[in-house]
Amino acid sequence: MLIWIILIIGPMLFGFYAQSKIRNAYNKNVQIPSRGRITGYEAAQAVMNSAGIHDVEIVQVPGELTDHYDPIKKRLALSQHNYRGTSLAALGVAAHEAGHAIQHKVGYSMMTIRQTMAPATQIAAGVSNYVITGGILLMVFGAKAFGYDLLMWGAVALAVICLFQLVTLPVEFDATRRAKQQLVSLGIVDQDEMRGVNETLDAAALTYIAAFAASLGSLLHILMILQGRSDD
Repeated sequence: MLIWIILIIGPMLFGFYAQSKIRNAYNKNVQIPSRGRITGYEAAQAVMNSAGIHDVEIVQVPGELTDHYDPIKKRLALSQHNYRGTSLAALGVAAHEAGHAIQHKVGYSMMTIRQTMAPATQIAAGVSNYVITGGILLMVFGAKAFGYDLLMWGAVALAVICLFQLVTLPVEFDATRRAKQQLVSLGIVDQDEMRGVNETLDAAALTYIAAFAASLGSLLHILMILQGRSDD
């Protein structure tokens, strides 16, 4: 029971905390306008221009915190509040996504690895829950051999997801680092305004750590169940 709490409940609670942290930080700093009144769109454009990037389209997408950079389409997507807004949160998120565009341009190795893994990870994410659930149900109803086999495939899928999320961490941290540097060096925000930017981006980083912790905990839990097979 203690192991189950550590591996499953602990990461789950950490995930709730991380989501609450980013929501609170974003909702707070989206209400604070920057002195320069530069929009998120303009900030992303300025950061990319400074890096010599002129072939990335910036588009507005629906939703909140749906911002992302698509290296295949060379498209930087910003949610409405961050595309049109002038808040510290909007500028931080926009510059962060522009940081990904810079990574793409300079051939940042971890981003390249992450993109290479993306197709396999999408497949793994799509089947892992079904395979693991099926394996557990088979074991409950007495078909232990088939159940263990399914759990083995589930563990493989979780391992792919964990590795992808582990690679994601330096990609996101590096994009944040680039964003913070560019916002100040380009004069988009003043140094004393960086507190709101830092608060938003640092809270966002927690969500990636939480996602990795949750997947790792699930993987270790499945591996412990599989270990029981060899002990039978």
